[in-house]
Amino acid sequence: MSAHAPDGLLVPTGHGRTLAVPAHEVTFKVTGEHSRTASSFEVVVPPGFDVGAHVHAHSEELFYLLEGELDVLAFEPRVRTRDDWRNWESTTGRRTVRATPGTVIVVPPGCPHAFANRSDRPARMFFQASPPPDHERYFEELLEILDAGGSPDHAAIAALRSRYDIEQLTPMRHEAPAS
Repeated sequence: MSAHAPDGLLVPTGHGRTLAVPAHEVTFKVTGEHSRTASSFEVVVPPGFDVGAHVHAHSEELFYLLEGELDVLAFEPRVRTRDDWRNWESTTGRRTVRATPGTVIVVPPGCPHAFANRSDRPARMFFQASPPPDHERYFEELLEILDAGGSPDHAAIAALRSRYDIEQLTPMRHEAPAS
């Protein structure tokens, strides 16, 4: 007699644990509790949010843009400048692009990447990080820092990122649109 296989996970539209602050909103869809290979999230990127260019030594990520537009980077630049990653260019001439719904970005370990919402409307993406559960814990702690209000505490974010396999190359920014 064979052992009973575990049930699968179904997360209906609008379900999952959501953490939201003015600078970011993340809904946990699949966590390390349910998958050994990846954590999955739905992320709302508000206007004015720039995650900053960064790189992971061990993590692999996948982004699928569902709504809105994002400026994205996923390549090694000729020079890693500390200012604005949107001006970076690869040795083969690749530059940042404006991603629209349906765009998929796959980021292997060691590849610098970034996204920013330069539009006046929120963008929404499906995001998957492997292995779990590091990004789950990272998001929980990051949103606590961002919830403090005002400009992001860059020292606290740098310390957080160093604990979770994230080498920050350019600053995270959130410039809320003027009302």
